[in-house]
Amino acid sequence: MSVEDASKAYAERAREYADLLGSISATAEQDRELIGSWAHRIEGPVLDVGCGPGHWTAWLRDRGVDIGGVDPVREFLAIAADRHPGCEFRHGTAEALDVASASLGGVLAWYSLIHLEPSRLPVALAELARCIRPGGGLLVGFFEGARVAAFEHRVITGYTWPIAELAALIDGAGFAVQEAHARTDSGARPHGALVAVRVSGD
Repeated sequence: MSVEDASKAYAERAREYADLLGSISATAEQDRELIGSWAHRIEGPVLDVGCGPGHWTAWLRDRGVDIGGVDPVREFLAIAADRHPGCEFRHGTAEALDVASASLGGVLAWYSLIHLEPSRLPVALAELARCIRPGGGLLVGFFEGARVAAFEHRVITGYTWPIAELAALIDGAGFAVQEAHARTDSGARPHGALVAVRVSGD
């Protein structure tokens, strides 16, 4: 499955997705606490990779974070720009960010890597590592599972990851995972989050 396939699937349901999930009121309090505390520890600009309709970007911007959003779905970007005119949003993918090397203080990748085939995830992580300066931060949200496995996401195929396996990939990309979080909300797939620091300029 290509980025184009996922982008097309989300484009067809962008308004539906944005109306249902594209607001901070639709997010979990635990996620707001984690993302907010992480972002305020970051020094330098933050990029919300896979920003969708832009609600996390705007929420963090309103709290003083120097942040912009990037997404491969142009329909999402149009919604984000309309709803959050004070934020900067642009087109791009996790695997090919138009960002100078070591120019970011951090990257938020909140459920934006879940549709990447497992063999392609290291490419995206390497690109995030290229853009984040040593000492910068990475926060990844994902669906946690007992094994790496495809599942029928409501939009297009997604993948679950065991925390240990995803953490190992992130470490191998030039980061050090410092925190791991997991929980299962009623009626939802298990949730995982990993907080990492860029440790190498290689």
